[in-house]
Amino acid sequence: MTKYTIKKYSKNDFSIWNDFIDQAKNATFLFYRDFMEYHKDRFEDFSLLVFEEEKLKAVLPANRKGNVVYSHQGLTYGGLVFSAKLNAEKVELILDEVLVFLKENKVETLYYKPIPNFYFSEGNTAIEFFLLKRGAVLERKEMNLAVNLSIPLKISKSKLKHFRRIENLDLDIIEEQNFDPFWVKVLEPRLWEKHNVKPVHSIKEIKFLKSKFPQNIKQYSAYTNNEIIAGITIFETKNVVKSQYGATSKIGEKLRALDFLFINLIRKYKDKGKFFLDMGIVDENNESGYNNGLLKQKEELGCTVYSQDFYKIEIK
Repeated sequence: MTKYTIKKYSKNDFSIWNDFIDQAKNATFLFYRDFMEYHKDRFEDFSLLVFEEEKLKAVLPANRKGNVVYSHQGLTYGGLVFSAKLNAEKVELILDEVLVFLKENKVETLYYKPIPNFYFSEGNTAIEFFLLKRGAVLERKEMNLAVNLSIPLKISKSKLKHFRRIENLDLDIIEEQNFDPFWVKVLEPRLWEKHNVKPVHSIKEIKFLKSKFPQNIKQYSAYTNNEIIAGITIFETKNVVKSQYGATSKIGEKLRALDFLFINLIRKYKDKGKFFLDMGIVDENNESGYNNGLLKQKEELGCTVYSQDFYKIEIK
């Protein structure tokens, strides 16, 4: 029978962890340690490495609070990350070993947040089947909106009508290396004005992450008369691009500059051969559980509803 050994991540594992992420079948750049650790002061890391003999076969990006372990709360998604050739039977064995390890370390509950399935052409759902068979519950689902770029686009007629009108305004779309114009002049003030919140990433943090992942993190901005009026920050992975942030100034709002920018990026990444453009969730703490206006806006841009699932399993 296959024997697995599990150990908790330490700084000495930095290289072996990153080398594994390079070749894993269900990883994105968010799982590299430089990304995971930019906010390490906010989380007690409890990431795990799973070895078969001396070969690393899986990792679990995670953090701990008391007797609870989470798929890392500092990441949009997480879950067990596997080597390219691992089959479903071994995935099941690894899950069992992880649960035993957690119990031995006095962990009582695991919250598990897998990557949405559309991120990987080969799928990523085997682990969810095995979790449910071991008593996990689907604690909640979030509506994740994404444009399928591998099929004909389904942008609404009204969006395209406004797009053609805006094209005549000669807005400039720039991929820029400097995040200051968007963060300082648009994103931060508009988030504060509309929702009384700040971006998840500070300007210092997004600049640091850009320096570490220049090919994955990109900033597209729309200008008129040399004034920034909208911007979208992209997190680009092998198959999927995610709009991490999107915001517009008051002038940009009147011009529908954000829709204009989105449609340009949808077409750009379709031409580049990406599979999906992920526009994130639309959930909200209200009676219906979602933001109806945001859902409508994203559907009119061609999005379909996918799900971001959250599992909870009691360790027995």
